Amino acid sequence: MTQRSLPARVLWFVFIGWWATPIVVNTAWLLNVTVVLLPIGIKLINLVPTVLTLAEPRSLSEPESARGQHSLPVRAIYFAFVGWWLSLLWANVASFLAMTVVGLPVAIWMLNRLPYVTSLYRFHG
Repeated sequence: MTQRSLPARVLWFVFIGWWATPIVVNTAWLLNVTVVLLPIGIKLINLVPTVLTLAEPRSLSEPESARGQHSLPVRAIYFAFVGWWLSLLWANVASFLAMTVVGLPVAIWMLNRLPYVTSLYRFHG
């Protein structure tokens, strides 16, 4: 994927990103709580920074992404007891901060950490 220019990213945010992000966040959360549609919800969570500002989507090879991760059973237990509700709160606070523009840097930081808040998934890179 090609790198998008700063003016294009700003225009995207002003006209689409600020209102589309809460929709994607809440859709992802609804999919996550169904468990059956969890993989689609996780994919949407990984796209949230792209929806907000056209940031490059995250893509990592399996061996690289597996390094330093918590085990799948630990991540599943965390998600079942904490991740599902904390990610909803976290993502909606971040979406609100993004709409204030002044809070945009904090919102981007929070949304980039959404996979970890949801399921303890760490991106390396």
